[in-house]
Amino acid sequence: MKIAVPKEQHDARVAATPETVDKMVKAGLSVAVETGAGQAAGLDDSDYVKVGAQIAPDVVALLSDADVVLKVQRPGLNAAGRHEVDLMKEGAALISVLQPLGDAELVRRLAARKITALAADLMPRITRAQRMDVLSAMSSVSGYKAVLLAAAAFGKFVPMMTTAAGTLPPAKVLILGAGVAGLQAIATAKRLGATVEAFDTRPAVKEQVESLGATFVELGLGQQAEDAGGYATELSADHIQKEKELIGQRIKAADIVITTALVPGKAAPVLITAEMVASMKKGSVIVDLAVEQGGNCALTQPGQTIAHGVTIIPAANLPATVPMHASQMYAKVIAAFLFHLWVDKTLKIDPNDEITKGTLVTHKGEIVHAAVKAAMAG
Repeated sequence: MKIAVPKEQHDARVAATPETVDKMVKAGLSVAVETGAGQAAGLDDSDYVKVGAQIAPDVVALLSDADVVLKVQRPGLNAAGRHEVDLMKEGAALISVLQPLGDAELVRRLAARKITALAADLMPRITRAQRMDVLSAMSSVSGYKAVLLAAAAFGKFVPMMTTAAGTLPPAKVLILGAGVAGLQAIATAKRLGATVEAFDTRPAVKEQVESLGATFVELGLGQQAEDAGGYATELSADHIQKEKELIGQRIKAADIVITTALVPGKAAPVLITAEMVASMKKGSVIVDLAVEQGGNCALTQPGQTIAHGVTIIPAANLPATVPMHASQMYAKVIAAFLFHLWVDKTLKIDPNDEITKGTLVTHKGEIVHAAVKAAMAG
């Protein structure tokens, strides 16, 4: 079976590293990597050749000959203006982050080419799929980098500083959402010396938040705020209003706010209103990690802005800004997913397997994922 790893058009990461390619080759897979695919992540073509990969200078030939294509970002137009899905061999498989709940056009294109498309970002949150959880791996990078961005934009020290000129208090950081990104943001902010509060609609995360040394801000919804797959769900209008009131109370004292609240396939909930921004201390910083789904702050715009004296940073695709480690992490979970499907020297697409069923979007010309079909119908 032939595996293809093309160079990403708008991302510094790569879907396979020499370490994961080595495992594929030893398992009997043939691997071809586009020239320069790993360059932005500090990986030379020669690093791939050493572990048995072929280097492909022609992406058209690479994709048209592949049985399985591994990517980071969902397929799109290449440098020559041709869509990557159209370049793939009919009936081939694709493993990538696809965001299919919000991209009906891509889903239809994949089905039309009879591509077996597996969305790594729909991986079920179950124990045996933990090592294949792309979103958790990349969210960890985002949470870490978000705090560094905030600290760089903040005009004060983050830790408490005792100097000849007096003692300066530590920055107060508020984290909205205590998923993987939020928890990593808490850990990073604590390492920098900030005092940290974290808010989440799920009471179950309180112990995790407190274990990292942060204070958990409780709302007490009495409503299940996550689905059976471990992903956040939408709250009722009444609960959203209560949530905003609580955030409005806490945000006035915050120096730095990191927002991480997302609901798969939906617009990001607006947790910070314009009035809340106006109530914040001048010089405060908001880093909005939900910008790609509309943003958690009502005033988030493309590019860093200042509103009411508050710096608002739209933080899109932060993992790509840490390409070396992010590529290593991404490649490992994608390889684990590939080997889960690689059974008896063949790619086994078993719709009864919970992991396969949860990630399989299109197969044999059909759109097969229930949630994707529902989103497209709605």
